[in-house]
Amino acid sequence: MWLPLTQDILDPFRWAAFSDWREKCSPSNLKFARSLFCILGGMATGTIGWSGYVLLLPAGMLFPAFWAYAPSRSVAALVAAAHFLGASRGLPQGSSIFFGSQYAIGLALWFAASLVFVAVHSALWTRRTGWHQAFRYLIASVLMSLPPFGIMGWAGPITTAGVLFPGWGWLGLAATAILLLMMTTSLWRIAVPVVAGCAAWSAAFWTEPKVIEGWTGINTTFGYERAGQPAGYEQQRETIAMVRKAAAQGEKVAVLPESALGIWTSTTERLWTDALSELPVTVIGGAAVVQRTGYDTVMLEVSGSGARILYHERMPVPISMWQPWRRFMGDGGGANAYIFDNPVAQVAGTHAAPLICYEQLLVWPVLQSMAMGSDTIVAIGNGWWTGESNITDIQRSSVTAWAKLFDVPLVIAFNE
Repeated sequence: MWLPLTQDILDPFRWAAFSDWREKCSPSNLKFARSLFCILGGMATGTIGWSGYVLLLPAGMLFPAFWAYAPSRSVAALVAAAHFLGASRGLPQGSSIFFGSQYAIGLALWFAASLVFVAVHSALWTRRTGWHQAFRYLIASVLMSLPPFGIMGWAGPITTAGVLFPGWGWLGLAATAILLLMMTTSLWRIAVPVVAGCAAWSAAFWTEPKVIEGWTGINTTFGYERAGQPAGYEQQRETIAMVRKAAAQGEKVAVLPESALGIWTSTTERLWTDALSELPVTVIGGAAVVQRTGYDTVMLEVSGSGARILYHERMPVPISMWQPWRRFMGDGGGANAYIFDNPVAQVAGTHAAPLICYEQLLVWPVLQSMAMGSDTIVAIGNGWWTGESNITDIQRSSVTAWAKLFDVPLVIAFNE
């Protein structure tokens, strides 16, 4: 007779426990947990994938999965923001150094830079699963790879192709794109092990990109007291001394960083051609050429017999260099952009894919160059303004991945 009484006593406790469990696992709480999981996942894919270590790029492959799994459009926007901000976390420090302003200005530019990436991914997010999400992500990826949206197309997971499928070329690019689309569907259960396996295999047998015999990249450490200060005479002489040393060691082509040749004038050209007149070496270096409407950031070929412009930068850094709004205001200045022009530079018997600084973070410049028959990549940059951030490391890892994908030699020269 005591058993029913005991059940009557325990039933209220059981109901209370069940009610408490049901409250904790209510749809609103589950949605919050799911949202937090996706946002933290997006932050991890950006922060780890774009840490500056090329073999960690595959972490970015998980971004589409977190984006697709987001329970709402607003959460998908936060996932995209977390990914982009994590990948570009060095921007606030770099911007504050470049503009010589307070850190708050750098933070404002950091968030402003993410708006395009966030807008595209939030607009194309959908609740519908399966191929609908995959197709929407494909559109987002293409938009963020090509101008105009691609101008801010940093942190694109497609860059991982060179780590997952080194030497596969366009086939490896297609395979990576398919894996990214699979991440947005239930096929992520297949895609994740494939990515992990390819990444592990690549890490175990990784080798650096090929080099061209007789070519060398000369890194420098020249600082600037203010943004835009050109290379002065003393710096030019120091750089010439570095080239002389490389020539004495048997190098035939010496690649110098962006801005190493300063503002290119007839006087600067005479200085360099005279210095190289008795040296069997060709110099490839960055300079600025002043135009009526602004200036061009260029890559030059200089030897004892003369100099010529090899390449005009397709995409200078927005805001700090490229300022197209100034033309609409009737005010010249800023760097000119040659968005789809001169994708290949012919130098010393090679067809080179020239990439100057900011272009190394984008997708279309390198793919356009490779599609036009480039057989090597020449990447130069000027990272004096990046401070202790990992911006230049990210640039190096990006061009390294592209060189490995297409199995072409890579020459890098940076000023830091």
